[in-house]
Amino acid sequence: MTRDCRMVWDDCLRIIKKNVSPQSFKTWFEPIKPVRLENEVLTIQVPNKFFFEWLEEHFVQLLKKSIRQELGDRGRLVYHIPENGNSQDISLQAPTRISSKPSSEKDNEPVPGVFDAEMIKNPFIIPGIKRIKIDPQLNLEYTFDSFIEGDCNRLARNAGVAIAKKPGGTAFNPLVIFGDVGLGKTHLAQAIGNEVVRSNDSKAVLYVSAEKFTNQIIQAIKNNSVNDFVNFTR
Repeated sequence: MTRDCRMVWDDCLRIIKKNVSPQSFKTWFEPIKPVRLENEVLTIQVPNKFFFEWLEEHFVQLLKKSIRQELGDRGRLVYHIPENGNSQDISLQAPTRISSKPSSEKDNEPVPGVFDAEMIKNPFIIPGIKRIKIDPQLNLEYTFDSFIEGDCNRLARNAGVAIAKKPGGTAFNPLVIFGDVGLGKTHLAQAIGNEVVRSNDSKAVLYVSAEKFTNQIIQAIKNNSVNDFVNFTR
């Protein structure tokens, strides 16, 4: 009997389900859709690039194991990522950043299509100017430990944790959190800030409500100090 992509992926899921918690399986594997199977290459669709990065960081060995068991040693997995009306296919464990140190002048040249956050310089740092101390205006009780996690906000929380560990280095930059009242949007946003402050005091963190931000803009216009406001925000 000829197996299609759905049958192969269902068999992979049976292997994966035995090796992860029910919560992880529901969050990270149930949303995946098999797209096609060509020769020994299975293509699966994931919701976004952050989803792909999380799978690669936390479940890559398990995915390799399941693919090889179902498709043999030549089996390969490709991610299909639909984003902003476009889409891209990425092979399992494809390189997404430069991690090794250059061994020659040629190696030090930028590689097209490869993003390395360490290569990007902050254009707002002025040499010789002392960094000002900023009050982050965070509620210290809003942390990841006190955040109540459920099916409705699990993906958002995982995105927040990833951002707190590597600010500016994830697929969600910026991160936009949307949801109904009472699901923890404010708590999650401040938990990210509190974790960054706790783990890296060299980072500048500032929490500003929409109302306060709007009032600051209005006052800057009234006082003819828009440039100062823009420079501070940057």
